[in-house]
Amino acid sequence: MGNVLLRNAKRDPMAKRQIETTLYSLATEAPERPERRNGERYLSLLRVGALLIGGRRELCLVRNVSAGGMLIRPYSQVELGTEVSIELKHGETATGIAKWAQDGLLGITFDEPIDVVALLSGSAQGPQPRMPRIELSCTAWVREDSSIYRTAALNISQGGICVQGSSELRPDSDVTVSLAGLGPLAGVVKWNEGDCYGIGFNRALAVNELMNFLQQTNRLAQRCAAA
Repeated sequence: MGNVLLRNAKRDPMAKRQIETTLYSLATEAPERPERRNGERYLSLLRVGALLIGGRRELCLVRNVSAGGMLIRPYSQVELGTEVSIELKHGETATGIAKWAQDGLLGITFDEPIDVVALLSGSAQGPQPRMPRIELSCTAWVREDSSIYRTAALNISQGGICVQGSSELRPDSDVTVSLAGLGPLAGVVKWNEGDCYGIGFNRALAVNELMNFLQQTNRLAQRCAAA
């Protein structure tokens, strides 16, 4: 049944948008409370993590990860203010405090910021299928025929990018995406929702290619924050 859902999701752009995957972010703040979904059903492909509370170890689903915190779905109740540890990679943990709970989700603020780029680098080692989506906050230039649009890049993966802009991109149109340190990348507009557009790349980005771009973006953000 799960394989049928995945095949249908690949064929149907509307179904594809109902797939929930773990989102990574280079932001220093902890993830915010999510908006309520009005009963929509999502196919969950979230990363499984390890939660350590008071000497016991249990599993959880990781929905969002940033340098400052994490948004998880635990399998047991966690009291607010509880000190917890999250195993991010084998043998490495980050400690934090449970700050809020909503609709079965738990928001955790780390005691010290983590290196998200290093975390992704570690997950890229070995036989991994693909890297997850990574949240962005930078400019992406999208060319459609002879028109070039300035958009805001929201997130990126090896297979595509989500951008936001006031210009209307045509569904199924061929486009070229350019970002500082990465590009140009040929792709196709797969879906749009309001002023947000999902663009699928014609070729999957290599892990090293995407990692170099993320490292460059992270260094630039740190320099801007220190200025």
